[in-house]
Amino acid sequence: MPTLEPLEAARKGDETAFARLVEPYRGPLHAHCYRMLGSAYDADDALQETLLRAWRGLGRFQGRSSLKSWLYTIATNTCLTQIERRPKRVLPVDFGPATDPHDGPGTPQIESVWVEPYPDEQLSVEDGPAGPEARYELRESVELAFIVALQHLPATQRAVLILREVLGFSAAEVAETLETTIASVNSALQRARKAVSERVPEQSQQANLRALGDEALRDLVSTYADAWERNDVETVVAMLSEDAAISMPPLASWFGPRDVFARFLALFPLSGAWKWKTRVTTANGQPAIGFYAWDDDAGTHLPFALNVLTLKGDKVSDVVAFAVRSIEPSEREKYHRWVDQPADEKRLEGTFERFGLPPKLD
Repeated sequence: MPTLEPLEAARKGDETAFARLVEPYRGPLHAHCYRMLGSAYDADDALQETLLRAWRGLGRFQGRSSLKSWLYTIATNTCLTQIERRPKRVLPVDFGPATDPHDGPGTPQIESVWVEPYPDEQLSVEDGPAGPEARYELRESVELAFIVALQHLPATQRAVLILREVLGFSAAEVAETLETTIASVNSALQRARKAVSERVPEQSQQANLRALGDEALRDLVSTYADAWERNDVETVVAMLSEDAAISMPPLASWFGPRDVFARFLALFPLSGAWKWKTRVTTANGQPAIGFYAWDDDAGTHLPFALNVLTLKGDKVSDVVAFAVRSIEPSEREKYHRWVDQPADEKRLEGTFERFGLPPKLD
């Protein structure tokens, strides 16, 4: 519970006291909104709206629950309102069938339907569970597979599972948050658990990364990135699992399993026509690589895509390349040389800038 002094000062209109009061919760609330919405941008908006509602409603906060529970109640209901106004977010593998590699990258889906990457390191998502009642570790709960699985749930089930299994709230607390009964919460949780278990791998990325170990992971990611810089199709393909796939949102096309993935690489990004440089980072609690493509006019390598890697053992099983180039062209062939298009400033900000990646690589 907050001490009386800053709470009373905030109630009397002291914005500085309010900022101090809510500061410890800003990062966790942002991650909560991301789990609910699948978008870091939407989470920005939801967090801003949550804090505004909290500021305006602070006089009505009586302290019967903790400040944390009160803020999460506001954030959850803010997200539920947002969900009502837009379609669920997915990844290309959920949007349609695999693409013939000879067709190359397809045209984009302009509507904001794609799950976005999350800078867990920059926003200090903690290790381990939020509490003894939580079923998922905090980093597990921002992994791409888990976020995508959440987006397939009805909104209320999504909220229940996150509040109970990720944040460790009691059934009674969740019932109060959602203004429903404990029986309804328990029923929704049972359905949500079943649906999520059908979509996420048996082993989380966090468990897989721990099994690999830090040194082996560094070597794997470094080898993979280096092979791309050398346009070494054979090495990249040798590092893929049999069911590996690659997608490039905001394009709806995706390529898999491994033999299709390999053919796509040879025909397009690793054909030798594109020259790459890389910068290793992390996203969604997973290894990630910022890819930069050579630009003749700029005379340097400019941001192209943030590739988030999902591993299965010591193999790459999925690559989601969150591309930052313009999607204005309507001709499919323009995306066969997508590196020639300028950057889309909003997506550039949401990936490379938000993740602290440099604006170019010489």
